[in-house]
Amino acid sequence: MITARDPERPGRLLLAEREELLPLLRRTPESEFDRPTSCPDWTVREVLAHCGAALLRIVEGRLPGFTPENNAADVRERSDWSLGRVLDELEQGMAEAGPMIAAAGGELDVIALGEWVHAGDVREALGQPGAYESVGMDDALALLSTVSRERSTPRVYASTPIGGLVFGNVVEGRAPARLEADAGTLIRMYCGRPADPARYRLTGATDRELVIYG
Repeated sequence: MITARDPERPGRLLLAEREELLPLLRRTPESEFDRPTSCPDWTVREVLAHCGAALLRIVEGRLPGFTPENNAADVRERSDWSLGRVLDELEQGMAEAGPMIAAAGGELDVIALGEWVHAGDVREALGQPGAYESVGMDDALALLSTVSRERSTPRVYASTPIGGLVFGNVVEGRAPARLEADAGTLIRMYCGRPADPARYRLTGATDRELVIYG
């Protein structure tokens, strides 16, 4: 099933993470924020700094600005901030960016999805179970379905314990691929995170063809 865009979906996803992730972060010892994540060269703290900065760009209308160079500069700018300030900015962005993303007509939806995936990166680094299966999964999968088409991944019919899903675009002369996986593993695969080969079965495409974040 291909889902039509719901302009409120990105904001719902951000608010869900604000309610679930921020309390976890605020009770986590500060030393834990130095843990490495699946994002090369970024610690938990640096991932969170990037997430808050990206949302602030949206809130303040400083677009476009999501280049690797700008992302790195945003993280460096926050390197001497207190942890509390980093978390406050992230919480503010999650609370305020939704209406701006909704008004952008779909152009910024991928940012909300990226924030949700980064929350999974943080949970995994902190040793939390179900890192990429948090509240908001239904909205995240719907956004992923749309983004997978915008990023020109091949058509995939996915079978998961929560139902069937459709990703990517039909490729002329090529049969759709098939994927059997749990939802968390599917998220990992499409977002370029390590996925246990024992937890999925993919035919008709390669893992690399599915990745939406280069």
